[in-house]
Amino acid sequence: MTQGETAATGRDEVDDIVAAWRRERPDLDVAPLEVLSRVTRLARHLDRARGQAFSRHGLEGWEFDVLAALRRSGDPYRLPPGRLLQQTLVTSGTMTNRIDRLAARGLVERHPSLDDRRSVMVQLTEAGAAKVDAALIDLLAHERTILAELGVADADLLASLLRQVLAPFDHPNPG
Repeated sequence: MTQGETAATGRDEVDDIVAAWRRERPDLDVAPLEVLSRVTRLARHLDRARGQAFSRHGLEGWEFDVLAALRRSGDPYRLPPGRLLQQTLVTSGTMTNRIDRLAARGLVERHPSLDDRRSVMVQLTEAGAAKVDAALIDLLAHERTILAELGVADADLLASLLRQVLAPFDHPNPG
């Protein structure tokens, strides 16, 4: 099915996948596929588009994630590695490697923590801030285009619904 056919019929690839499963396995409730297969496919498309936006600025997706977490933290754009772990969902060893690589490129610096000299803080450099800001501008322009068909009210509704689905993953109930 081409994009033109999808737009004309209001159908997409997921409709075909769900229809095939319903035909082959009528005993199963495949309704979750209607939502989550679309989320998965959209995530893949967004990953590709984000990769292109970041590469125009000499960044990979993981580099943008770390730099963006620091940029969002506010002046002086400094966080402990543990906070970066939480925001980027990677392991401690992976984060150490990422910080090393970003520091080697001059995009971040390590500084001793003012509270505990045994620990470090990771700080965004001017070069890192300029790079992440430029990449963010390109990314937002592209993502506005993706959402343009929805309109503001629908985009707000979609954000709210996705928040409800995502919240248990971000804040799991300990009980």
